[in-house]
Amino acid sequence: MPVNLKQRREGGGWLIPHKSHNSTYCTFGFFFVSYRDKVFRLKPVLDEHVTLIKDLAKNIEVDFWSPEGAELVTIDMDVDIHVPAQYLNIVFTILDQNDMEHDVLIEDVQVAVDGQADGGPTPRAHSYTKYNNWNDSWIASISSSNPNLISKQVIGNTYEGRPMTLLKLGKKSSSSKPAIFMDCGIHAREWISPAFCQWFVKEALSTYGSDAQMTSLLNQMDVYVLPVFNIDGYDYTHKGSRMWRKTRSRKSGSSCIGADPNRNFNAGWCTLGASSNPCSDTFCGYSPESEIEVKNVANFIRRNKAIIKAYITIHSYSQLLLFPYSYTYDLAQHHSELMQVAQGASAALRSLYGTRYTSGPGATTIYPAAGGSDDWAYDLGVKYSYTFELRDTGRYGFLLPESQIKPTCEETMLAVKYIAAYVRKNIY
Repeated sequence: MPVNLKQRREGGGWLIPHKSHNSTYCTFGFFFVSYRDKVFRLKPVLDEHVTLIKDLAKNIEVDFWSPEGAELVTIDMDVDIHVPAQYLNIVFTILDQNDMEHDVLIEDVQVAVDGQADGGPTPRAHSYTKYNNWNDSWIASISSSNPNLISKQVIGNTYEGRPMTLLKLGKKSSSSKPAIFMDCGIHAREWISPAFCQWFVKEALSTYGSDAQMTSLLNQMDVYVLPVFNIDGYDYTHKGSRMWRKTRSRKSGSSCIGADPNRNFNAGWCTLGASSNPCSDTFCGYSPESEIEVKNVANFIRRNKAIIKAYITIHSYSQLLLFPYSYTYDLAQHHSELMQVAQGASAALRSLYGTRYTSGPGATTIYPAAGGSDDWAYDLGVKYSYTFELRDTGRYGFLLPESQIKPTCEETMLAVKYIAAYVRKNIY
């Protein structure tokens, strides 16, 4: 169907691009109306709608928030896309002409970005209820705060040379204890994720001795916490592009930067739900573990697989608690038990603020995605392997306001402690 780029209906009138249209302004009557990036929720109910979305992604710069790429779009799923201002005319026109149901989730992305910092500018000091820049000082201070319960080690450097410091929480012991490995910030723009890992460390240290569950956990097990997995990408979201997702690696001959670290593990690598296009947000990398950050984590878990009994990775958004598999529709060997634990953890989470999570295997619960860390850990032999997709379900998406950090972390703690308590009682 032909698309008219010259105009689109707005309320009862027409919005017509100004002749010097620069993606910012267009005329409406005698007034200038600001055009800003928006986030849409599209609701494809026909094969033609799916094709349309995929064509849209090929022809203009569309940032997929959920699912993570055009190749994952199917009928009857909510599709959240971030559309740059200069493409709004064409997107509105296409949606109208093809009768695709849609909502605008975020009217102005920049306003939402600015609105994340509810209390004004982030203070220079580290705050557990703010989104913090990446720096070594918090890790240094927290790891020296209680030497009986916490220590640190560098498991390697990132592509840009930043140290990947892993924190080990647990009561010192003469023999090795069973352990849980938890990471945050695989995807750079999911800021609520590193906020949770920092919150977990703070809570573990401050409630040891007073909270029976945490005390038992740290007495009997160790918890390895990687506060930010994709440090280069996370740093870039603060200093460059807020919506950056991938690593920041470069390869000669390609102008596209980075790979998706959660498509780069050797678990059904680069098959379902991953892209071989280096410019894609779901680019699987040039080979399994081509991303140094992925290799560093994989090497550590391989070296310690005899003691690591659970793997927990924190993402956003969607309010899901997922477990293997994502790279295949086959059920995991321990499917029933993994589901039972996930549902118990989701119920614990819901008990605080009523936040509802959906539990299930990744491929059928959200969408197929090969090369994920949880599938890789499970296939390595880490039985209790879980992925959290934290708040929300799309109202703010990756731009969750700072006012939601505390409640999100508080409820997620209940779920993580539930999983940890189960693992502690069911060591294999």
